[in-house]
Amino acid sequence: MTESDSELAATDTEVRQFEQQRWQRPPGATEILMVRHGASQAFVPGEPFPMLGTQGDPPLAPKGHTQAAMAARRLATEPIDALYVTSLQRTQQTFEPLARQLAMTPTVEPDLREVALGEWDGGRIRQFAADNHPLYVKLHTERRWDVIPGAETNEQLTHRCMTALERIADAHPDQLIGACVHGGVIGAVLAHIVDASPFSFGGADNCSISQIVRCDGEWMMRRFNDCSHLDDHLHHG
Repeated sequence: MTESDSELAATDTEVRQFEQQRWQRPPGATEILMVRHGASQAFVPGEPFPMLGTQGDPPLAPKGHTQAAMAARRLATEPIDALYVTSLQRTQQTFEPLARQLAMTPTVEPDLREVALGEWDGGRIRQFAADNHPLYVKLHTERRWDVIPGAETNEQLTHRCMTALERIADAHPDQLIGACVHGGVIGAVLAHIVDASPFSFGGADNCSISQIVRCDGEWMMRRFNDCSHLDDHLHHG
């Protein structure tokens, strides 16, 4: 047997092994970390939030600033290429500490603003939720925002948010993006991506992180409501 024959025989007897591999962003894909803004100021009946157009625009509460600092510590070591915020000040204030650490100026994307709540905007929805208002119950039973008089439809919210995310993805192939958005936006986007029923991804915590990726024109979800930088416990009840 020649030396080459011996090498071939040894190769034939080797056991091939295939280890599990961690996910990596595919070439050309865009990865977006959606961060819900920090806790905003409390609503006091008779004292509606300041408005930006037809939408409530409260600033962060002290707790929200603390959450924003914690989120910044979590994200500052990630290789983020660009930051986006919405036109509402609570998202801009949430990303202030991260933007300082990364020496970046966030881009404002108005179409990622929170769902328009019509007659319940300006903070009123919080009171109706606490009082278990019949219309609030109906909103969750039917899973439709437009149960509220004058509110956006699910379809309107999803369309404007996905259109904005498509623009961001088109502008940032092969990049990691941080986007500070709103709970309603996160819920609508993730339900659309995984083809779930509306409100399936409600309840994202303030300053939690959800992760989506667009590759070859298709979106996928990688993460929802990651709060490991905010709390050591999985259960919040």
